[in-house]
Amino acid sequence: MKILISNDDGIAAIGIRCLIEVLSKEHDVYVVAPDRERSAAGHSLTLHTPLRVEELESKFGAKRVWVTSGTPGDCVKMGIAAILDENEKPDIVISGINHGPNLGIDILYSGTVSCAMEGAMMGYPAIAVSLASMTPEPMYFVSTANFVRKLLPQVEKMKFPKKTILNVNTPALLEEDVAGVEITKLGTKMFTDAYEKRIDPRGKVYYWMAGELTTKHEEDGTDIAALRHNRVSITPVSFEMTNYDIMKEIENRFCKDGVCDWYGYNESSSEE
Repeated sequence: MKILISNDDGIAAIGIRCLIEVLSKEHDVYVVAPDRERSAAGHSLTLHTPLRVEELESKFGAKRVWVTSGTPGDCVKMGIAAILDENEKPDIVISGINHGPNLGIDILYSGTVSCAMEGAMMGYPAIAVSLASMTPEPMYFVSTANFVRKLLPQVEKMKFPKKTILNVNTPALLEEDVAGVEITKLGTKMFTDAYEKRIDPRGKVYYWMAGELTTKHEEDGTDIAALRHNRVSITPVSFEMTNYDIMKEIENRFCKDGVCDWYGYNESSSEE
């Protein structure tokens, strides 16, 4: 397979290095990554400043490697639309391995998930991969990369759903200690909302985000619960945000006879 790899931790992160090293043994790997950490960038794109791109000497077994001044979303969009040659276009986009979990509704802020989502929006199968720990130990990233290596043949065989990514989170364990794999739904919040108020040396007030891992109970079947039971979580996540279940109710409440006549519009006046 031809694989486009990106991330939000930057080209120097241990997670992307381990992922490239493992996957490049069996696949053609191309890398377009941020030149610095862009964590929690969400699904942002650069519109008002130029995007700098530099091709680096190939490393970690990748065919070609580029760094950009842009966001994770920029990397994938620009990589596919402008950087990669036609014969280098990917069969799949993989984002990661992120240093830290991307679980529950907190994925809305995740550069890792948004990076994969950009691939899905462009019509490519895409996977976001995170190690659910802040440990710096390379062996756990290698364990996660090996899981992705084993996952890819199964992904290749399936009819990958459109408008969807697979959000994968692994525990910080050696492969023999992982309790299994679970297909999950998104949980609630992984981190608490907390800000620490401080005073700078000039007497000005500032705030530092200081959220911590929540201890709130999560029902079985969620990604957060799976990780707490030392299982790998795989969650299908879609960017199709329309809530079709409630459309009819809203139409019945806001509109009459199929026409929302809030501005004095009616068929007879339009004919005149």
